[in-house]
Amino acid sequence: MNSIVKVELKEKINKIKEEKNAVILAHYYQRPEIQEVADYVGDSLGLSQKAAEIDADIIVFAGVHFMAETAKILNPAKKVVLPDLTAGCSLADSCPPNAFGSFVASHPDHIVITYINCSAEIKAMSDLVCTSSNALKIVESIPKDTPIIFAPDKNLGKYIIKQTGRDMLLWDGSCIVHEAFCIDKLLDLYQNNPGSVIIAHPESEEHILKTAKYVGSTAGMINYVKEHPKEKFIVATEAGILHEMKKKVPDTILIPAPAEEDNTCACSECGYMKVNTLQKLYDCLHNETPEINVIEDIRKKALTPIVRMLELSK
Repeated sequence: MNSIVKVELKEKINKIKEEKNAVILAHYYQRPEIQEVADYVGDSLGLSQKAAEIDADIIVFAGVHFMAETAKILNPAKKVVLPDLTAGCSLADSCPPNAFGSFVASHPDHIVITYINCSAEIKAMSDLVCTSSNALKIVESIPKDTPIIFAPDKNLGKYIIKQTGRDMLLWDGSCIVHEAFCIDKLLDLYQNNPGSVIIAHPESEEHILKTAKYVGSTAGMINYVKEHPKEKFIVATEAGILHEMKKKVPDTILIPAPAEEDNTCACSECGYMKVNTLQKLYDCLHNETPEINVIEDIRKKALTPIVRMLELSK
């Protein structure tokens, strides 16, 4: 898509957004042109907090399916649309509701904490939901003698165990994007960039986290870079975050961590996040489809752990 078409689409989006009293929420991993037209860009926690306080008739969620579901759970009376229904999540897919239900039933004495990157059905089986921004706080809010099931991300779970000393029972799920980083390529890149600092998302595998000077959520990584603008950074998370980072620290050298596979950007990108385009964003706003709906019984059950998370995150 050329720059003229992008400008025209952005103008049309801004106009129709005002006409329909709509708001656009976008994740940091979305395409730059989508981030630029959004009313709010954030990580999962920030987007959840924003969704809970929104005053609009239509919420356009430029992200993946579970994020739009969360917005609908928090806003049952509002219309929530997603640019492309195929914008899924490998981590959410790694935790099927039937299998997880059996897993939870076999450990009835455990508190269930789920990472927000899961389906509404999984949230409905949970006592608490967390994001990478508040996971440590959420886990530490549980009495130490209370056993915990943590799902679906085993890498985030292992990181929390290491940081808190809690012996949690982990579901065997993971994010293919954050497991795609190649340790050998990363170390070569580090050696070829003397003085650089590696920062990583806690969904990454343990051997990647061991190389990092800072481990944190997408918002945490952006704040860390802002606080250390004179450093040179190798960034181990989905490459879409670099757009916002460059806006915050335009003179800082930012290098995407390398992935196992050879691709056009030599970095790790989420194909699900990238299926959303500016044209699809306009179309879904114009047509008010595809619309996200959640069965009311599931919505009510899923709402409770999300509200608990938001309260603990204040």
